Amino acid sequence: MTHIDAGAELDPVHPAAPPAGRATGLTAAEVAERVARGEVNDVPLRSSRSTAEIVRANVFTRFNAIIGVLWVIMLFVAPIQDSLFGFVIIANTGIGIIQELRAKKTLDGLAVIGEAKPTVRRDGRAAEISTSEIVLGDLVELGPGDKIVVDGEAVETESLEVDESLLTGEADPVIKKPGDRMMSGSFVVAGGGAFTATKVGREAYAAQLAEEASRFTLVHSELRNGISTILKYVTWLMIPTSIGLVISQLVVKDDNFKESIAYTVGGIVPMIPEGLVLLTSVAFAIGVIRLGRQQCLVQELPAIEGLARVDTVCLDKTGTLTEGGMDVTELRPLGGTDEAYVRKVLGALGESDPRPNASLQAIIDSYPDSEEWRCTESLPFSSARKYSGASFSEGDGDNSTWLLGAPDVLLTDGDPSLTEIEDLNQQGLRVLLLTRAAGELDDPDVAAGAEATALVVLEQRLRPDAADTLRYFEEQDVSAKVISGDNAVSVGAVAGKLGLPGAENTVDARKLPADQGEMAEALDANSVFGRVTPQQKRDMVGALQSRGHTVAMTGDGVNDVLALKDADIGVSMGSGSEATRAVAQIVLLNNSFATLPSVVAEGRRVIGNITRVATLFLVKTVYSVVIALLVVCSQVEYLFLPRHLTLLSTLTIGVPAFFLALAPNKERAKPHFVRRVMRYAIPGGVVAGIATFCTYLLARHHYAGAGAREAETSAATLALFLIAMWVLAIIARPYTWWRVGLIGAMGLGFLLVLTVPWLQDFFQLKLVGTTMPWAAVAIAAVASLVIEVIYRWVDRRFPA
Repeated sequence: MTHIDAGAELDPVHPAAPPAGRATGLTAAEVAERVARGEVNDVPLRSSRSTAEIVRANVFTRFNAIIGVLWVIMLFVAPIQDSLFGFVIIANTGIGIIQELRAKKTLDGLAVIGEAKPTVRRDGRAAEISTSEIVLGDLVELGPGDKIVVDGEAVETESLEVDESLLTGEADPVIKKPGDRMMSGSFVVAGGGAFTATKVGREAYAAQLAEEASRFTLVHSELRNGISTILKYVTWLMIPTSIGLVISQLVVKDDNFKESIAYTVGGIVPMIPEGLVLLTSVAFAIGVIRLGRQQCLVQELPAIEGLARVDTVCLDKTGTLTEGGMDVTELRPLGGTDEAYVRKVLGALGESDPRPNASLQAIIDSYPDSEEWRCTESLPFSSARKYSGASFSEGDGDNSTWLLGAPDVLLTDGDPSLTEIEDLNQQGLRVLLLTRAAGELDDPDVAAGAEATALVVLEQRLRPDAADTLRYFEEQDVSAKVISGDNAVSVGAVAGKLGLPGAENTVDARKLPADQGEMAEALDANSVFGRVTPQQKRDMVGALQSRGHTVAMTGDGVNDVLALKDADIGVSMGSGSEATRAVAQIVLLNNSFATLPSVVAEGRRVIGNITRVATLFLVKTVYSVVIALLVVCSQVEYLFLPRHLTLLSTLTIGVPAFFLALAPNKERAKPHFVRRVMRYAIPGGVVAGIATFCTYLLARHHYAGAGAREAETSAATLALFLIAMWVLAIIARPYTWWRVGLIGAMGLGFLLVLTVPWLQDFFQLKLVGTTMPWAAVAIAAVASLVIEVIYRWVDRRFPA
């Protein structure tokens, strides 16, 4: 242990001069000199991609390149109507860029708000500065929960324990002494001190990791990987189909060359699900913006998707279900101890810790230090041991050592005081035990034989919105597990006040089995756990994941970091420790647990809706490939010009998909995205393609003479539109007034094209006679019925 003077502690927030004998840090002149030399911590910690990267990612895509070439060809060989698909791509790309730039602006602004500010000592005074303002040689102060942001060498240590598990994988905290190496990316779990920055910027050990972890990522998610897989298959389908189409239209048929090219391009363009990637990016970007308005920082974009899949959320009680502050409600001396003396002890203990936690802060507020006692040695609070302590030289010259912490840890089983404590815990009160130690503070068994002196009863402030939030999770079939380091009975009482199901069956985590399988059974059977160590929190997350659960972990303290890192989704409070904010994918900057339902709902909205609209896009790809193959095999002219399919895509996919992708959706996201989409897209597309081609062949036999080609195409277009509208109607379920209105508006739009003369001419669509149009309607009706039956059979035979 390091012997310190409690009165010599430097306030880490308010600038203050350190006492004699402590390092004063760099002077202003030395800082200016280092800045001029470029010795600054200039790692570009960005929360999002740069503007250039956003533009490049949206413009230079594989399908944009294919469509761009086809568009240029069409501009030369066909009327402007057949080049509309190119303008649609430009508009789509522009929308994608604008939305992602808006998301970038939101993210960057929130990242600045949520950025941790380390405390450095300069000219003898401590002040908070931005991480990027640290220079080589700066003296950086540390306290519990602080993340070490640059490499350095320890100068001052006060029982300093550092967790380097995020870098080395070693779970046990490392005790640091002056001269020891400090690695960026690690964090303080107990004690405090200061270190000198020896490596800054990109030279720091974890700088590259930190930069990568802070980026706005659009990859490494099941959704985006699934879409990439689908696009890969589509590309391989397109190549042979397109070659066959080109040969059949240009070589076998000796019609007008320019017209043959126009029909060939009309066959290739609809095979490309060009709007799918765009819509995914837009949906994610809008999700980020919506969450940003609620002061929720999404540090990694796939976190939105992950939250949509969450079925279990682990909650730390302190700071999540309860507010950070506490109040001392009662002091109960034990064994006839003088209460005035106990107050002096508590005041001195409060003064001995420069960075008190919420419990100790409540004691400091209630029992100010008399300044008669001098701290000679201190032991900061640690989640692993559940107590803190200090040794004092009392005003009369006597020496004493005191411990303050969890009664059930400091007392032996069967102690009569535990019954009294149990009654208080059952009321939801938090109880700390003050004991007088018989041995030295640096003795590993200092708690053994300690004399119980007083009980300090604390009342925690429940978050007013916690009960509603827990009720939301219950309604949404998300299992909530309260995992706390506090006394199990007390935790259960708090959970019971909030109406959490199963709160009456609280489990003391010290009795949990170590075996992962047995632990998983206990976790599935119960909801509230107390006396959980930091390592157990991590083990519990792993046990839940081993049962196939998607786990979100919320927390704000250092003891939550390991569990946050291992959970599928880590959620940190904005007021939480720097270490928790660093490893969490989502930070609630407003510290409101009530924001979580909005985050989960946003994730479900994005993923559920993208799954819906992906089916629309891929049905079009499948029926386009089927029609192209049938055209190649039967050696007939291709059915459609690009303008026809642009019209169909806009009315049955483009416009509806945009609205459906942004609609509310509370359904929990399910795995196997590719399988779930393709089980609808393949049969729906095949039926639509075959029915449309049959309509076209029937029309070829029905019509003859001038205008026959236009009449044949119009009949086929009508059939395909009606079938595509039925697919849209299936995807849009369950119906709401606006969804019915959306489908009706799309139908009205197509009706206008068929009835308004100038639109008929523009799109080259005109129904001739009554026999063939009604035949097309009949074929479309039969095909729609077949699709409905197949979809229902697929739902039963291959449930998602």
